[in-house]
Formats: sequence, structure tokens, C-alpha cells
Amino acid sequence: MGNWNFKALLKNKSMIAGSVVGLVLGAGVAGAAVSGLGQAESAGFDGAKLVKAGDLTPVSPPAGAPLSFADLIEHVSPAVVSIETTGKIKVDPSDFPGLPGFSVPGQDGGAGAPPKEQEVRGAGSGFFITADGYIVTNNHVIDGADDITVKLTNDKELKAKVVGRDPATDLAVLKVEGNDFPFVRFELDHKPRVGDWVVAMGNPFNFSNTATAGIVSAYGRDLHDSGAADYVDYLQIDAAINRGNSGGPTFDMYGKVIGINTAIVTPSGANAGVGFAIPADVAAKITTKLMKGEVIQRGYVGISILPLTKDVADSLGVTDLDGAYVTDVNKGGPADKAGMQPGDIVRTVNGAEVKSPTDLTRRIADVQVGDKVNVGVLRGGKMVNLTITAALRPSEDQLSSLLNGGKPDDNSAGPNAPAGAAPVIGLSVKAITPDARRAYGLGEDIKGLVISDVDDNSDAGQKGVKPGDVIVQANGQPVATPADFARIVADMQKAGRPSILLLINRDGRNVPLPLNLKANDAKTDGAKK
Repeated sequence: MGNWNFKALLKNKSMIAGSVVGLVLGAGVAGAAVSGLGQAESAGFDGAKLVKAGDLTPVSPPAGAPLSFADLIEHVSPAVVSIETTGKIKVDPSDFPGLPGFSVPGQDGGAGAPPKEQEVRGAGSGFFITADGYIVTNNHVIDGADDITVKLTNDKELKAKVVGRDPATDLAVLKVEGNDFPFVRFELDHKPRVGDWVVAMGNPFNFSNTATAGIVSAYGRDLHDSGAADYVDYLQIDAAINRGNSGGPTFDMYGKVIGINTAIVTPSGANAGVGFAIPADVAAKITTKLMKGEVIQRGYVGISILPLTKDVADSLGVTDLDGAYVTDVNKGGPADKAGMQPGDIVRTVNGAEVKSPTDLTRRIADVQVGDKVNVGVLRGGKMVNLTITAALRPSEDQLSSLLNGGKPDDNSAGPNAPAGAAPVIGLSVKAITPDARRAYGLGEDIKGLVISDVDDNSDAGQKGVKPGDVIVQANGQPVATPADFARIVADMQKAGRPSILLLINRDGRNVPLPLNLKANDAKTDGAKK
């Protein structure tokens, strides 16, 4: 069994496992169109010349490497803009006793006083995409702003308004009044290779018109903590980007935008050579719609999904890790109406193989509202074909609300909660009666067996299972009585299976949890807290 941590999974509000340590949304760059800047064909290093000590002639670069980026930067820099924002947030005065403008608890305006509005300022980057004043940036740069000011390279300041934004991809389009602005174009015809030179420009730490250079490090990066992970395969670069760079572009050697810098991974909060940009094809598609005033619509089927990890697959006796594991199906949603069930593994969409949860989300997002989607799922070792009518995907805020389920964060047992049946693999369980719903705070729509006690020394106890959690399924089968659960576990132990997959509900959300069937044999004769 691997290091499966149920506690960590439950903290992941997106219901998609995986995270990026030190992910910072605060990186980006900007620029403008270039003509006549040729890119040398890549070649070997045979042409490099070493200088002798004391020779003032610089080393000749190998073929394919630019002697300088100066011409490129001179051409593109006029389209770089710095973005400054101001907004207001409500702050509880009692949270900041002793600070100017805040009262001390117990005094006038202290504890119990209404929240005060506090002005906040932000900074980022952007770039002109048309001559008549349309500017592209990150959504997180302008989110919540009441006032947006764009500063040009000549220090001229212009007020900007938001034309449209798409939180799902972290993109936004602004508009300033005027004409004949220098602008850039996206590179949509030729994709730079890993190792090709790139130049990033922007406003890091309010140092406007900053240019840095590096290479394309990789393609197809998933950043699950960025908020746009479901729809963006990020471009990775090593050009230095920092806080304040967000929203500007990275250029190829022809002065075309290949990406909009969005995030960095760093242990310190500053550049560590690992930056990420939204690829030009994604940015061009979304910003073109936003400039036309269109609302970004995506398909939706109403399921929560997680990766099919090796632990989960082993518990199910599955060897192929491709696909997406369905943890929950929204009641009354499109997938529910089509017969999809928690525990299904989505393998195909419209005949195309599904490699991961991110792959599934993007494929569903690309379908039109009302389209029929043919979905192939693995259920009980057999493929089942479902036809789902796609609906309109709710907003990210609505999805977050649906995901959390509005359930309290404390499912601990009440003082009068009755004892469950004899423990199985360290778990004491009981049917969900009206009394149990009240004792554990369970919603009416939750079905299964509530856990009343957990042996701390069992695999379940070590992985964070606690009283009040609900077993929805065991080995892909619904469970309604303690006898159901005991029978399924016994059958799997008799068959020599090393582990069992439980689908556990906590706070209204389902999470798959593989449990070892062998490590607890000698520890299930009594549960301890």
C-alpha cells in the first residue's frame, strides 16, 4: 500500500488529488509585435570561438543563440503595461487590535462592532492585443478591483474598464480609451520547442518594463492549485518571473506571444526558475470571445472525480490507471439522469480515451450545452455505455458551494450515539437511522453506514477515518447494513485480495479510501478511541 492520506484528501476542496508545493499566483509578463526579427536555425557548437586571456573580444555565441535580445525588447516593450488596482475588503476591527484605524476589543468600535472597509492595492502586468486599446491580463490581477489604472512605458496613465473575464482559465480583457497603441499578436502557427529561447517582460515588484530571458522548459504542466488546472496545460519556462509579473506575455524570438505568465513554484516566494504560462492557443480562444462580449460557456455533466491511483486500482483489481474515478454524482444532474454511479471509472468520451480527470474535464467542457455525450465507464469489471445530455457548467463559485455541500465541518458523534456492530477491519458501523442522522449531523440524502468507532491502530485509523464518516460503498457495492459490510470484507479476504476500496462521505463529499485487509486481522476484536 502506498502513502494514502485521507486527511490530506479531504482538505483538497477541488476534489482532484495532487498539489503543487509553493505555487504562487503572481507571475507574468508583457510585450508587443515585432517584424523582421529572424530566428537563427539551431546548430551545433562547432562555431564557438574561445578568446585568450586578456583578449577584449567577446566569445562568439554558438549558431542558434542570439548575441543580444536588445532589438527584440526594443520592439516589444512599448506594448508592455503595468496594471495597478485598488479595491476594498471588509475587516473585523477586533482582528487587529492596536493598529491605526482599528479599535481595541471592549472599547468603542471594538469586539462586536460592524466590519470596516479597508482599501487594498494590487499590481500586475498586461499587454495590448489591439491598436484600439484592448489589453489582456490575468483574472486574478483585477479580481475584486474597484479602480484599474494602466501605466504605459512612457509613464502615461489610463483608466481601464473590465470587458470580460474567465476565472476558469484566469484570463481577463480590459479596455482603455484611445487608438494607435502598439500591440502584440499570439503565435498560433508555430509552437516553440523545448529548449528554444523566450523573453518575458513585465512589472515584478513594481519595477516596470523589466525584461528577462530563458528557455521553454516543458509543455503540458498541470497546476492543481492554480484554479485553472482543469482547462490549462501550462507552458513551463525558466525566464525569471516574480510577483507583479502576472498577466503579461512570454515572447518567442519573433516577438510573438507564446504564453501569458501566471504562476511560479517557489520555496521562498521569489523566482526559482520554475514559471508557468497559459499557452497562446488557449489565451487567444478565450480572449477573442471576451472581446466580443461573449460569456464563456462550458459543458457540464455533474460529477466529482479523482485520479485512479495505484492504491485505488489495486483495491478494485484494476491494472490500467487511465481514466477518472467518480466519487460523487450530483443528484438530479445530467450524469445522474443517465445512470452514472459513484465508483464508476470513466474510460472514454465520444470514443476518445480518457487519460486523467483533467482530460475528462476538458473534453466535457468542450461540448456544447444540449449535446449528447457518449461516455464509457468501467463498473464491476465490465464496460457500461451511457448517453449524457450536457448542461451548462455553473460558475466556479456555484461549483465550490455544491462541492462543499453546505455541511458543517464537525461530524463527531453526539454523546448519546448508540454503539455500532462488532468492528470489521477496525471499523464499528451502524445503519443510518433518524437518531443517527441527528447524532452525527448527516443530511437526508446521505446513504450508507455511519462509522461509530475507529481502532486508532488500524489502517483506517492511521489514514484519518473518524466517527461520523459514512461508508457509501465497499468494493464498489452499496452498503445498507453492517452485515452487508462484513460480508463484502469477508468475501474479499477469502479471495486473497490485499485491500478493499471504501467510498467514504465526509462533509457531504465522497472520497475513495483503500484499506489494507491483512494488517488488521489481529486488531479487530475491539475498537479503541
